[in-house]
Amino acid sequence: MRVATWNVNSVKQRMPRLLDWLDERQPDVVCLQETKLADDAFTALLGEELTARGYEIGLYGAPQWNGVALLSKVGLEDVVIGVEGAPGFPDPEPRAIAATCGGIRVHSLYVPNGRVPDSDHYHYKLAWLAALTEVVAHGPADQIVCGDMNIAPTDADVFDPAAYVGQTHVTPPERQALAELMAAKDLHDVVRDRWPDHRIFSYWDYRAGMFHQDLGMRIDLMLATVPVAERVKAAWIDRKARKGTGPSDHAPVIIDLDTAPDGDIGPVVPPPSAPRTPRKKTTKLPQSR
Repeated sequence: MRVATWNVNSVKQRMPRLLDWLDERQPDVVCLQETKLADDAFTALLGEELTARGYEIGLYGAPQWNGVALLSKVGLEDVVIGVEGAPGFPDPEPRAIAATCGGIRVHSLYVPNGRVPDSDHYHYKLAWLAALTEVVAHGPADQIVCGDMNIAPTDADVFDPAAYVGQTHVTPPERQALAELMAAKDLHDVVRDRWPDHRIFSYWDYRAGMFHQDLGMRIDLMLATVPVAERVKAAWIDRKARKGTGPSDHAPVIIDLDTAPDGDIGPVVPPPSAPRTPRKKTTKLPQSR
């Protein structure tokens, strides 16, 4: 079974690329984030195309912002939207959907960004993650918790730790919240577990040529409980989907369970043509310039 997660940054903008990618990679389960469409608009836009490809569809969306989806060829049972006990900002936002697919409880998540450390949105992010931790802790033995987590787990998951000083995504409270989520059900970061010493990113800012210079972050994660992690035969970032015209700023993360149709091809496919060497001078983030 192939499971993928992808922040598409507007499914309407990404529709032709998304359909082509589905045809090329043939995932059995797909978790989407930042769909930015109400459920009826999503269905009108993509329902027939996805059904023709054999997918059942679970949606939790809204116009313009946020939005998550689950697509499955292996069943879509006990669909739950939202996170029980999670706060809103101020109202509940469409950031989580879960269902049982092929016997695995799959969570598609778009974790709040946090915006600025110690802001109201930052504290909302931490409270939202705490509620998610409770849900996952009381979930079944076989779970995949994935999506745009908006947290880089370690300094190895950003191109230059010094560039992120004073920014969200890397602060100790955020990383602690992620660590507590993983500890709640012994979740394993299967991409990093498989490629412990490799440079792996899933997000590159659109600005300042960050993608072409491979100045990115790994914030799109695939976390799995032990029974699922033990089935992983390949785990990789589909960098090809970030290339070309009109891409999302995120690349899909893919894991193969039990069999690997393309072999153990990771960690990043294709790899950057000219990997960056360490810099003496810290690169400033585009938003800091």
